[in-house]
Amino acid sequence: MQSGKSPSFGSPGKSGTKHSKAGQESSSTHNAAETPRETMSARARAAQMRVLIVDDDLPVRRACAEIAAGLGFSTQAVESIPAARAALAVGGIDVVLLDLKLPAGGGLTLLEEIRGKHPETVVVVMTAFATVTSAVEAMRTGAGDYLTKPFTLEELSLTLERAAQRRAFDVESRSLRERLRTVKGMGNLIGRSPAMEKLYRILSKVAHSRHPVLILGESGVGKELVARTIHLNGPSAEMPFIPVDCGSLMPSLIESELFGHTKGAFAGAERNKTGLLVSAEGGTVFLDEISELPLELQTKLLRALQEKEIRPAGSMHAVPIHARILAATNRDLNVMVESGKFRKDLYFRLNIVSLRIPPLRERKEDIPLLAAHLLEQLAHDKGTPYSFSDDALRLMMEYDWPANVRELEHAIERAVALSSGPVLHMKDFPTQLQDFQQHAHPPEQAVTAAKPETDRAQAGSQQVISIAEMEKQAILNTIQQLKGDKLMAAKLLGIGKTTLYRKLKEYGIGGEE
Repeated sequence: MQSGKSPSFGSPGKSGTKHSKAGQESSSTHNAAETPRETMSARARAAQMRVLIVDDDLPVRRACAEIAAGLGFSTQAVESIPAARAALAVGGIDVVLLDLKLPAGGGLTLLEEIRGKHPETVVVVMTAFATVTSAVEAMRTGAGDYLTKPFTLEELSLTLERAAQRRAFDVESRSLRERLRTVKGMGNLIGRSPAMEKLYRILSKVAHSRHPVLILGESGVGKELVARTIHLNGPSAEMPFIPVDCGSLMPSLIESELFGHTKGAFAGAERNKTGLLVSAEGGTVFLDEISELPLELQTKLLRALQEKEIRPAGSMHAVPIHARILAATNRDLNVMVESGKFRKDLYFRLNIVSLRIPPLRERKEDIPLLAAHLLEQLAHDKGTPYSFSDDALRLMMEYDWPANVRELEHAIERAVALSSGPVLHMKDFPTQLQDFQQHAHPPEQAVTAAKPETDRAQAGSQQVISIAEMEKQAILNTIQQLKGDKLMAAKLLGIGKTTLYRKLKEYGIGGEE
C-alpha cells in the first residue's frame, strides 16, 4: 500500500470501487506485510489473530485482506454467508469484517448467528448505507464497531486495531477471572461464593486499565489484598506497589511522603526527598484509609490527578507523575461529602470504578476454603499437618466474624498455638467464639437427673457410640457442610483423599472420584 493521502474502499453503489493494487485474494493465510503507519503495539495485538472478511465485492475483499495482513493478522476472505458459516465452523476466528448488504439473508442474520454461536468473536460491520438506523441496529445486535463505505485505509486500520485490542482484552479478562476463581493464593483472594464471583468479574476488567479505583469494605475484609491483586495482574505488575496508610501519619508527613520536598523547604529538610507518586515510576500507589486525608491534602491530590504532575514542597518546578492511584476506605464517603469532610470533586475523580468487598458474614460458604487455606499456610510453617474437628468447623460456619477475614486468621493462629495435637477443637479457639457457641447452642439439662439409678444406667448405655460410628458421622457431616466437596473435606479432616474414598465406599455411599 502507498502512504500519503488515504484511498477510499467500497463505494455506496458497490461498483467503481476505488482500490489500490492488492495481493491475490485467497481463503488461505496472508503473510504479514509492513505498512508505514504500523506500530509495534498494533502488531503485538494482531499477532496470532485471524480476521474473516465477508463481502460480495471482490475489490473490497482484496483491499481489506491486504490491509489486515499488513497489520499482522492472518486473513481469510469469503463472498457469501454460507462460506462465512463454513469458516466460522472451523473455529479460530477472532475478528469478522462483515458487510451488512449480502445476498441470502443479509449481514444482520449472520451477525445474530455469530453472537449466538461465537460470542467471543469481535464483529465489525461494513455498510454502504450511511444511515443511523442500520448502524444502531447492528450495534444492538452485538457488533463491536462499524465502518461506513467508502472508508479510508486509515479508518480501516484504526478499526482493526481497536477490534484486536478488544479481543485481546476479552481473552485476558477471561483468563484472569478464571485464575482468580480457581487458583489458590492469587493475591490471597479465596472464595467461590456469588459475591466473590462478582468481584472477580470486575477485577478482571479494571486490572488492565490505568483508571483510579475506589475499594470499599469493612475493616479486615482484605482491601489491600484486592489492591495488590489489581496491580499484580495489570500492565505495571513489574513496577513498584507502594501502600500508604493515610490514617497513621501526621498531615505534614503524608504530604512529604506523597509529594516530596526539596532541601531546606522546612525545618529539618536536610536533603531532597522524592515523593512516592514520582518514585512509583509508573507503578501503583495504594492510599489506604483515604477518608482520613486532611482537606488541604485532598486539594493537592486532586490537582495531581488532574494535571498528572506534582510540585514538591520548596520547588518552583512541577514533576510529572505516572503512578496509578488505588484508594480504599471503610467509611461512607457520600456522607463525608455531604458533611463537608471530603471533597466532592476528589470523590468523583477517585470513584471512576468502585469495588465493594463483601464481609465474611455475607459469604459464609467461603469460610471452609479460607480456613483450609490459612491452616495450610500455618501447617507448612510449623511442619505439622493440622486439621479441624467437626465442632470447630461448625463453629466457624455459624459465627458472624465481625472483624472479617483478619479475625478468622487470628482465631486459627490462636487455635494452632493452644492446640495439644494436630486436630483443632472448639476449646482451642478464642473466648468470644466459645461464648457465641454456648449462647447459640446451650447445653441441654440432664433429663436423667431425677430418674432412678437403673433408668440413668439404661439411658447412658443407649448413648454409647462406637469410635467407627463417630468417625463416620464426622466424615459425612463435613462433606454435607462443604456441599459435597470431598477433596476439601479430606483436607479439613486431615486425611488423604484415598482414605476418604475408601471410607465412603465402606459406608456404601459411593466414594469414587
